[in-house]
Amino acid sequence: MERKKQAQPSLFRILVVDDAEDAREVIHTHLEDAGYMVRTCASVAEALLAVESSVFDIIITDLRMPKASGLELIQHVRNTLEDIEVMMITGYPSIEGAIEAIKTGAEHYLPKPFTERELLEAVRAIVEKLVRKRLAHGQSISGQTYGIVGESAAMQHVFKLIDKAGDNTATVQISGESGTGKELVARAIHYVGKRRSSPFVSVNCTAIPENLIESELFGHVKGAFTGAGTARSGFFEIADGGTLFLDEIGDASLAMQGKLLRAIQEKAIYKVGSSRPLHIDTRLICATNKNLKQLIEKGLFREDLYYRINVIDISLPPLREREDDLLLLMNHFRAKFAKDTGRPAPFFSDEALRQLMLYHWPGNVRELENLVQKLVLICEGDTIELVDLPSTLKPAVGVGKRLDRSLAEYEAEYIHEVLGSVHGNKTKAAAILKIDRKTLREKISNRYQKNEIKS
Repeated sequence: MERKKQAQPSLFRILVVDDAEDAREVIHTHLEDAGYMVRTCASVAEALLAVESSVFDIIITDLRMPKASGLELIQHVRNTLEDIEVMMITGYPSIEGAIEAIKTGAEHYLPKPFTERELLEAVRAIVEKLVRKRLAHGQSISGQTYGIVGESAAMQHVFKLIDKAGDNTATVQISGESGTGKELVARAIHYVGKRRSSPFVSVNCTAIPENLIESELFGHVKGAFTGAGTARSGFFEIADGGTLFLDEIGDASLAMQGKLLRAIQEKAIYKVGSSRPLHIDTRLICATNKNLKQLIEKGLFREDLYYRINVIDISLPPLREREDDLLLLMNHFRAKFAKDTGRPAPFFSDEALRQLMLYHWPGNVRELENLVQKLVLICEGDTIELVDLPSTLKPAVGVGKRLDRSLAEYEAEYIHEVLGSVHGNKTKAAAILKIDRKTLREKISNRYQKNEIKS
């Protein structure tokens, strides 16, 4: 039996607002099955809180709901948020309603009842519009570009390379330490390119036993070996028209490297047990945490394959070299996991923040994400204290640059970020920061007015 193409993961986050639980669940299921990240709300009030605490790309809202209508939500979004698309759905379709929704700011209108296909086609059209718009403007929202958190110079360089890679179909090599986000970059390249509506298939070369990897990558015909009772498609064929991401390519055997080289050169694969080539149109993105040039010198990696996969080379910086992104990432994960657990996001105490800023993060962004998730879960109050941090979290050697920065500077950055997220609304910022408005004004005027924050 042939394997079905998997649902495509998406970098786009969708908020669904509908007071009818069955409608919310149906839309949620359809969109999630299609690979989108989805959150649902039962009222406009709940949705307003959601858009203030989280970032969404698309809002799908019902028109008629108790207490407040979808039009009020759209009006609020249009007045406070710029780069977000809104689609109105309603069980009371009319020309007047559609006109009113469009006048208010809903660019898309879908009358109920609608089929799964109609919903997904409407959302796909919105996604393509967002991609075109963000490519034209460099797409940077709340510290995120292509769904990747980062504003440092090193990450801006990475974003430029993603742009270039998305413009063509050349093979890409992504290198970087474990936990730096190599697969996230590969997904970004896929979703900003022309292949975004086709499959993105991710394969970890180390997760497949050596005796199975050829069959997994290229597929096999019926009877090719003991147990091959049916023909099976490999990952290259499943990703036909789209992108195949091969992680840990440096661990592939020399024999497998030869077969990969042949597939790249001939743009065709040979299923196990077959001598007939199967022509495929699959873009290849490879990643490794090893130094492939050193492996070439040791005779462990083919030089000809290296030059084939290294047409576009993207090197991801370790987290210890992204000091400007550390606070941004901590706050991103703090808000993310608080939302997942349905609780207000706890803050870091000064002592805890200092320790986190001094740590060297050998596991990079993945280690930071896992730690913040644990901290949010174990935090019993509204503040993550120094005592909550694991004892293994020791400062790195040679962190003088970070020591030169005071906690007040980090606090200033965070206040600046919060103010930016609410478009300078000090009342909302004070509520998020859990301080009164007077205290916020004092912090701005006494410390940050000169250079860091423009009130």
